[in-house]
Amino acid sequence: MSLDLIRDLMGKAEGRCAYAEARHVESREEALSVRAGEVDDFSTMEAEGIGVRVRVGGGWGFAATREVSAAGAEAALAAALAIAEAQPAGPATPLTPVDPATGHWSSPYEVDPFDVSLEDKLGLLFAAEMARGHRHAAGAPPGTPNVRAAIVINDPALSASQPLDELAASAANSLAHAVEGAVTVNASPVPVLAGHEAVRLTEAAYADGGDEPDRDALALAALLSGYTIDQAGLALHHVLCQTIVRLAGGGHGPTNAAMLPHTIGALRRRNPSTVDATELARDLARRAGAERLRDIGVDESRLEDCVEAAAKRPQLKLTPPPADADEIRALYRAAW
Repeated sequence: MSLDLIRDLMGKAEGRCAYAEARHVESREEALSVRAGEVDDFSTMEAEGIGVRVRVGGGWGFAATREVSAAGAEAALAAALAIAEAQPAGPATPLTPVDPATGHWSSPYEVDPFDVSLEDKLGLLFAAEMARGHRHAAGAPPGTPNVRAAIVINDPALSASQPLDELAASAANSLAHAVEGAVTVNASPVPVLAGHEAVRLTEAAYADGGDEPDRDALALAALLSGYTIDQAGLALHHVLCQTIVRLAGGGHGPTNAAMLPHTIGALRRRNPSTVDATELARDLARRAGAERLRDIGVDESRLEDCVEAAAKRPQLKLTPPPADADEIRALYRAAW
């Protein structure tokens, strides 16, 4: 209907000006942002109207209307003509002769963003911000607000002070941050470089094969990989690990150690640029005493509950295609 309206309007402009064009524009916008674990802004806007531009003699005139009707369009044309005629007299420089053009354009998309639920959009934003990426400590009262630190002081000696098995599990967690954060849909060049350096440092820390690693290197790797995951958001690997911790009682570090040798392959199938740190991940799992989920006390009977819960997490979309229940089940089974 709008295209026919524009064509009719151009017919009415013929003979009244040297040049005329009209556009019908319809737009729909939505803005959503989060800050410190809360919705910061949510607004929507819809707009529609007709714009007309004409040339009379050497003067140009432009007018627009929100009334998308024959009367509204004709009023905009009349206003544009009046503005052009009121321009100071000047030479009517000839226009390049071209055939009249008619066309239509709309924003291309694979998924209509307005069909995506608000819950899913917020899930992606919270995952990217990491304000709700982790649970509160056990025993925190319900309704306790999330807090995001303004300043963080990192003591390398303290950061890497655990006993050797716990240190290896923590290093596996850090490695997972670096590997996965570098390939989410939110990844950007600087966090990716930080993640790759974290992988290099972790590998170098255990390069001599001895029991005692370079703890300073591990502390720096953890800092860099934390930056990577904070900027890029958690996805497949962390969804699976967090679900095991929450529902099956696995420790955070050991669960990462047990899962990472398997989830790296899943990430590489999605994105071949994923750093292949599989052998390093296996070595860390061995050092942590967490080569399998059963080794860290995860009961096989809890796996199906974890599959069901993990499959619902919106953060899976950050490493497309989102893992489905069958793939999640296979990864859990392989790690168990």
